[in-house]
Amino acid sequence: MLKKQVVVFTGAGISAESGIKTFRDAGGLWENYKIEDVATPEAWKKNQELVNEFYNARRKQVIAASPNKAHYFIADLESKFNVNVVTQNVDDFHERAGSKNVLHLHGEIMKVRSEIDPDLIYPVTNWELKIGDLCEKGSQLRPHIVWFGELVPLMDQANYLAAQADFFIVIGTSLNVYPAAGILNFVSQEVPKWLIDPNDFQLDYIKYLNHIKSTAVDGLNQLNEQLKLYY
Repeated sequence: MLKKQVVVFTGAGISAESGIKTFRDAGGLWENYKIEDVATPEAWKKNQELVNEFYNARRKQVIAASPNKAHYFIADLESKFNVNVVTQNVDDFHERAGSKNVLHLHGEIMKVRSEIDPDLIYPVTNWELKIGDLCEKGSQLRPHIVWFGELVPLMDQANYLAAQADFFIVIGTSLNVYPAAGILNFVSQEVPKWLIDPNDFQLDYIKYLNHIKSTAVDGLNQLNEQLKLYY
C-alpha cells in the first residue's frame, strides 16, 4: 500500500525548545540587533562586517545546540508516511535529526553563497565566515539566507508539495510571515490539518484545521495519538 503524503511546515517555535531565540522574543530585536541592520540586502551593502558578525554568532549557536524531541518525532514519521518538511528555519536540526526531505524557504545558516552567482553555494565547515572569503568567481561570500526584501526562490516548490499533501502539519509559526504563510492556501480543503502552537489564532477560514495549543514537543505527543488512526 502506498504511504500517505505528510507535509510538515515548521517555524521558529520548533527550534525554540533547542534554545534558539527568535527576534519576536524580544519585541522586534534579534539578540539585541534590529532586523533592518542585519537581515536585509541594504544592511549587507551598508555594513558587511556587522551583518557577518551577526550570522557568525548565529552559526555558533546552532552548532552548539541540538535537535529536540520534536525534530526527532518528525524524522520518525518517515517510517509510517512519505514526509516532506518545509521549514522557515535556517538551522539544520531537521537534517541532524534524520529527516531526509527538507526544504529551507529562508536559506541555511550552515551554508554560504556567492554575491554575484546565487547558484554557487558552499557548506560552512565551522562557524566563521570572513570578509575576504571569496567564491570561485572572485566574489565575496555572503550568508546563504533569504533576507527581508528578497524573493523566496523555493516558494513554488513548497506550494507544490503542499498541494500533494494527504495530511498537513504546522508547528511553531505565527503564520504571519509572507509569502511563506500563504502555503496553506495550496492545501486541499478536505485535507486534515493540524496547527501546533501555544498562541491563539484566528484561522476559522481554514477548513479542517485542528489547533493543538501547545509547544512543539508536547503538541506532537498529542498529535501522535490522532495520527495512529491513519497508520
